[in-house]
Amino acid sequence: MKAAAGHRGFCNECLLAGKTKLPFGTVPIMLNCGEVTLQTPSGKVMNIVLESHTTRKAQDLTLTDLSKALEQCIKLRRFKEAWDFCKHLNSMEAWLQMGKAALRALDIDFALRVYRHIGDVGMVLSLHKIRTLEDHKLLAGYVAMFLGEFDAAQAAFMESSLPLAALEMRRDLMHWDSALNLAKRLAPDQIPYISKEYAQQLEFTGDSQNALRHYESGITREEARRDHDEACAAGVARMSIRTGDIRRGVNMALKMPSRVLKKECAAILETMKQWSEAALLYEKGEYWDKAASVYIKSKNWAKVGELLPQVTSPKIHIQYAKAKEQDGKYKEAAAAYSSAKDWDNVIRIQLDHLQNPDEAVRVVRESESIDGAKMVAKFFIKLSDFGTAIQFLVMSKCNDEAFQLAQQHSQMEVYADIIGSDATPEDYQSIAVYFENEKNHFMAGKFFLFCGQYSRALKHFLRVQSIEDTQSIDLAIETVGQANDDGLTRVLINFLMGETDGMPKDAKYLFRLYMALKQYPEAARTAIIIAREEQNAGQYRNAHDVLFNMYEELRKEGIKVPVDMQNNLMILHSYMLVKQHARKGQHLIAARLLIRVANNISKFPSHIVPILTSTVIECQKAGLKTSAFSYATMLLRPEYKNQLDLKYKKKIEAIVRRPDKTEEEETTSPCPYCDFELTDMELSCPECKNQIPYCIATGVHLTKADMGACPKCDFPALYEAFTK
Repeated sequence: MKAAAGHRGFCNECLLAGKTKLPFGTVPIMLNCGEVTLQTPSGKVMNIVLESHTTRKAQDLTLTDLSKALEQCIKLRRFKEAWDFCKHLNSMEAWLQMGKAALRALDIDFALRVYRHIGDVGMVLSLHKIRTLEDHKLLAGYVAMFLGEFDAAQAAFMESSLPLAALEMRRDLMHWDSALNLAKRLAPDQIPYISKEYAQQLEFTGDSQNALRHYESGITREEARRDHDEACAAGVARMSIRTGDIRRGVNMALKMPSRVLKKECAAILETMKQWSEAALLYEKGEYWDKAASVYIKSKNWAKVGELLPQVTSPKIHIQYAKAKEQDGKYKEAAAAYSSAKDWDNVIRIQLDHLQNPDEAVRVVRESESIDGAKMVAKFFIKLSDFGTAIQFLVMSKCNDEAFQLAQQHSQMEVYADIIGSDATPEDYQSIAVYFENEKNHFMAGKFFLFCGQYSRALKHFLRVQSIEDTQSIDLAIETVGQANDDGLTRVLINFLMGETDGMPKDAKYLFRLYMALKQYPEAARTAIIIAREEQNAGQYRNAHDVLFNMYEELRKEGIKVPVDMQNNLMILHSYMLVKQHARKGQHLIAARLLIRVANNISKFPSHIVPILTSTVIECQKAGLKTSAFSYATMLLRPEYKNQLDLKYKKKIEAIVRRPDKTEEEETTSPCPYCDFELTDMELSCPECKNQIPYCIATGVHLTKADMGACPKCDFPALYEAFTK
């Protein structure tokens, strides 16, 4: 007996499930779930199970038997038993076989379970969308489509409630002929769109003739479909050119507003070597570089010249420049080379053809072209302008040639000035040796310093005896500072102290030497000596600057500032502040500052009388009568009286003859360390014995409540007074 399995799916089919031999003489009466009821010859009834429906356990089977059992279960649509066999087989092929069988049986839920198990996300999402469909034919059509049986899918869709699904499928598959046939029956309004899509595919594959026909079929001439019609018209223009109807294609491209279409048609024409039409379309589409490039191919230099202001490609400018140069139009060629930033050719034309060295020099300086600098140098060598030639040889990195030229024509000083910091130590040494042979000690020392030969540099600097003596000492100090060599340091110190030539040098050089060597304590002591000499000479600003700069250096290096230096700087700074406050009418502060200076009048030997006179006048203006009387009495001493300015003499004598000893007490403020109240001008706290910092703007001591600093030099200041 043959057992057949039929099923409800997207196609009607009947499968042979298996064969079972019945007992002799029996007649089958009924079949139910693989169990056959038979009538024996004696009239009795008996039941047997078909071999195709015999159940076996998966764990008892070999892989071959498992595969056969799986196929049998699939034929019988026993998907639950098939699942167990698939799990034991653990084969992707087996899972896919069962999934497809479930789809053919339209058992969407079980198919979802299978595809979810194997991780086929796309199929799971697709099946989720159709699982609720009630139309059997529509469902069968989608399943057939998923299985790749497109003809069966189309047949099912056409019998369903949504025949347009067949058209959508054919369009998605790009089966355009079938899609057009279906559209004629189902949706004539879609024919233009399908024709356009079909034409685009044909254009891509190179079938221009058929693509043109379908583009023309796609034109609707309806205002609502204007964008669609423009796309079809663009296709007609392109395909007309490709099929040889160039005039039609070009005219259509020119009439249409699309720049992209003009570019596409021009590119097609360019491949066909139709230069004039291609260049015209590029120009109308405002693709200036492409238009100029095609005009160059057709040798239409007039049109290239017209487009050149809009062209950005250096290559095109260079091509145009070469053409103009061949025609002898050098100014136009130079302008084109300049637009292309081909500076070497610009320089060459300016020198060789236009005889314009000034413009060539300007271009070289702006562009820093090495080859251009070489050309300019050669030009000036021909004119015997060796200094300028050396300059441009150095600019072109030809230092050896520049050195030889300078040596031959006694232009070494020019070469030395030009070479600057761009040279190598070997270059510097060559220059130094040249000057050494010429007995130019200053220049020899300078370039020995640049090449790091400190001993030879110092030897030459110390031999200088001319107006360059000051510069040579400064460079000698720099040399010793860089060398950091004790022997060279001793040589220079002996020179500065006069032990070498019996002529001691200014102490400022010794100070600079100590600063260069970073020997700050010695520099500080020297600075105090220099400041004292400047004070004795009446150069108070110079003395102040020396001490202040030294003060800054010591603070920067974290070295304690000597007390003598602090006191001298404080007195000089107080003296510097007097004029500012007196000019602003702040006579009380000016008077207090002058009293501080007058109490140290011995440090101002050149101006004792003028300073005391100013102190008396400011004290009078500020109402400090007692202090004015005290310093007026001092001025009338015999050693000072004859030095008094006549216009102040009578006034000072009157102060002494008719003394007024009324004076307001000086205001007080707290010590920033211990809060002890002391007068504003007092800089030493009697309570905590600390030296109190003073304000750079007023000279009074700082307080915690109003503390600040100068943003430029970080010197302490009272914030309110400093910001006024």
